[in-house]
Amino acid sequence: MGFKCGIVGLPNVGKSTLFNALTKTAAAQAANYPFCTIEPNVGDVAVPEPRLKKLADIASSAEIIPSRLQFVDIAGLVKGASKGEGLGNQFLANIREVDAVAYVLRCFEDDDITHVEGRIDPVEDYETVETELMLADLESLEKRRVNLEKKAKGQDKEAKATLVLVDRALEQLREGKPARNAEVADDELKAWKGLQLLTTKPILFVGNVDEESAADGNAFSAKVVDEAAKQDAKAVIISAKIESEIATLSDEEAEEYLSEIGLEEPGLNRLIRAGYELLGLQTYFTAGPKEARAWTVRKGALAPEAAGVIHTDFEKKFIRAETISYEDYVALGGESAAKDAGKQRIEGKDYVVQDGDVMHFRTGN
Repeated sequence: MGFKCGIVGLPNVGKSTLFNALTKTAAAQAANYPFCTIEPNVGDVAVPEPRLKKLADIASSAEIIPSRLQFVDIAGLVKGASKGEGLGNQFLANIREVDAVAYVLRCFEDDDITHVEGRIDPVEDYETVETELMLADLESLEKRRVNLEKKAKGQDKEAKATLVLVDRALEQLREGKPARNAEVADDELKAWKGLQLLTTKPILFVGNVDEESAADGNAFSAKVVDEAAKQDAKAVIISAKIESEIATLSDEEAEEYLSEIGLEEPGLNRLIRAGYELLGLQTYFTAGPKEARAWTVRKGALAPEAAGVIHTDFEKKFIRAETISYEDYVALGGESAAKDAGKQRIEGKDYVVQDGDVMHFRTGN
C-alpha cells in the first residue's frame, strides 16, 4: 500500500518552500533558480487527526502516535522533459516512484521570482507538466507494444491481455488525454498498475497563492479550482510562504497568527488530509494506557489486513477483531463502558474496516 505523494510542478512555483513547511525543516533548498532541488527530498509528516487526542484523554494514554504520510519534493520540470530536457529523465523516474501526484501551481505575482515561461498562468503550468507525462507514457507504451504484439501472435495469453490494456491507454494518450481516463475493470486493475504509467496516478491540485490571498484565494486560484473540477480532482489553496512562517511558531503563536489572517487551521493540514484521501487511505485506532495510536489502512481493507499493519504475524494468525466505533467509544467514555452498553462488536475475517474504528485484535499461536 502506497503512502508516498510527489510534489510536482514547474521550477519556481513554491514546491520546495511548501515541502520545507511540511517537514518543518530546511532539507529542501528553496532558491530562485530552476533545478535547485536536484535529488528528490523525502519527508514524513504526521496526518492531522483531532480524534486521536480525544481517545488518548479517555484511555489516559501515556503517548499519542499519529499515522504518517510521505511527501517527496521532486525537481522542477520544463518543456521537453519527456525528451530529456533539463532534468527530465530524473524527474520522470522520480514520479514513477510515488503513488500520487500533487501538482503545485503558481497563483501569485512576484517580480523578484522569475517564472520559467515568463508568465503567470496556473492552468497552462498544469498542462505543460501533464503533457510531458503523457508524452513519456506514449513513448514508453509504443516501444513496449512491438514486443507484446509479437508475443501475442505466438499465443502468449499474458501478452494478449496486456496488449489490450496498452491499446486502451494508447487510445487516450493519442487523443491528448491522460491514461487515467481509460475504463478499467476490477479484475484488470493489477495488470493495469503493472504498466507503471505516469498518467494513471491520482492527482491533486495545489494552488500556491500570495499571503494576502491565503484565506479567500484569488483569480489565479479560481482557475485552479475550475480545472480540478474538470479533472474530477480536489484542489487545495494554500500560501506556501505563510505555511513556512507558521512552521516556525509555537502552537499558541500559530493559532493567534491564523486567527489574524482569517484561517481556522494551517493549509498544510488540509493538504495532508487531501493527500491521504487521494491515496485511498483511512484510519483506525488502538487505545490504551501505554499509547493511543492511529493506523493507516486502505479503504475497503478487511480486518486481517488491518491487523497486519501492526504486525505481519497478526494477519496470519488473526482470529477476531473486537471493534468499537469512534463515536460510541467517545460518547460512552471508553472501552469498558462501550462493552457494558453492548457497543463492542466481535468481527471476523470478512469484516470491512471502517474509518474511525477502535480495534483490538485477537490472534492464535
